[in-house]
Amino acid sequence: MDEINIKDYFSYLKKYIVAFIVVIIVALVGVLVYDNVFKKPIYQANTTVVIARADTGEGGAATLNEINASQKLANTYSEIAKSELVMNQVIENLGLHVSVGALRKNVNIKPVDDTSILSVTVKDLNSQLSATIANEIAKVFSKQVAEIYKTDNVTQLSVAVAPEKPSNNTLTRDLMLAVVIGVVVVAGFAFLKFYLDDTVKYSDEVEKKIGMPVTGRIVKSDVKTRQAGGELIVERSPKAIISENIKSLRTNLQFTAVDKDIESILITSTNAGEGKSFVSANLAISFAQADKRVLLVDCDLRKGRLHRMFGIPNTAGLSNLLTGDLRNLGRYIHPSKVKNLDLITCGTYPPNPSELLASKKNKKLVKILCDHYDIVIFDGAPIGGLADSVILSSLMDETLIVVKDSNTNRSDLVAAKDALDKVGATVAGTVFNMVNKKSSKYYNNYYYYNEVNKK
Repeated sequence: MDEINIKDYFSYLKKYIVAFIVVIIVALVGVLVYDNVFKKPIYQANTTVVIARADTGEGGAATLNEINASQKLANTYSEIAKSELVMNQVIENLGLHVSVGALRKNVNIKPVDDTSILSVTVKDLNSQLSATIANEIAKVFSKQVAEIYKTDNVTQLSVAVAPEKPSNNTLTRDLMLAVVIGVVVVAGFAFLKFYLDDTVKYSDEVEKKIGMPVTGRIVKSDVKTRQAGGELIVERSPKAIISENIKSLRTNLQFTAVDKDIESILITSTNAGEGKSFVSANLAISFAQADKRVLLVDCDLRKGRLHRMFGIPNTAGLSNLLTGDLRNLGRYIHPSKVKNLDLITCGTYPPNPSELLASKKNKKLVKILCDHYDIVIFDGAPIGGLADSVILSSLMDETLIVVKDSNTNRSDLVAAKDALDKVGATVAGTVFNMVNKKSSKYYNNYYYYNEVNKK
């Protein structure tokens, strides 16, 4: 990917709406379960002690030097409060079954900034015990300072009380964090896929980046029409958006051949499932509706399916014709229900389709068919890894490559173009299938093409 299109990325994110919902719900449930089942409540009690200035016997207000001295002394006293001497005495007095190290992990003693006050904070799973330990530390500490300095200048300012609520009750914060993490994870995963995505999109500048013009666009908005009336949309729903797209494709193809009439068109794709047979069948119907005598030939001798689309038996088709006598051609041409449209099915799937299509007999057949019809449309096999359509393309007036929007790999399309160029095929361009009609570019071009067609 050369650059990131933010608008396309946000449009791409719509595919992950369900993922966003699922991940966020899972994260929220996980937080609720952890906080209510596995997370142990921790209670925090606090007390404070003040370091008073030493009594000089002179009375009067404390000088600045004396205050500074008390503040510096507070740092020394905090170390005394955390010493083994004090901790061991607290453990012994309260009968605690913990080591000095374990007790220290749950005790935080530090001077309050710019004061001569020490803050003593104790955490414990037991609410009452946290307060008891805090008060005992203050008591033992005061006693030890009196013994060490022979002075009584430490006073407990506040008595620690048993807290009613745990200090680690962060459920609201954790739930909000779960939502944020869920969104970031899914959005990050989507961005990575979007950045590494090699598929060709309608919004890409295909002509500029790959060197292939976009000859037609077929939207995916008429899915219900496709399901209700089969795949022959142009016949059954001539006013559907897809039908208009096919007619625009027909018009664009006619404009590509200014100096001569197009007699043969090969329609292929890079891989299976991109809609080449759908385009072939409906384009053939569109030409037939324009009073052209049209023949549709299923050249996909591996997985051809035009006979199923038109409801025609496949007992005698192209493969059978190429292994038989061309003088019996009439036996293999089946009239369809569409006026002016005939069909040659693929026939029995042969073990050597490439050899049949490369044969002199096939070259002769193509010429005969073009002499008897105004236009012959060949539905070829996908190009990816196969020589069938590449062989056929050299015999055609025009070749169209069907691209499934946001599905066909760019590298596959480039490889297909290179393969066709090597045999001197005339590539009319690409046909984007299943295009998202919400694309602004689509609407602009669709309006333009329809205005041209109306004129």
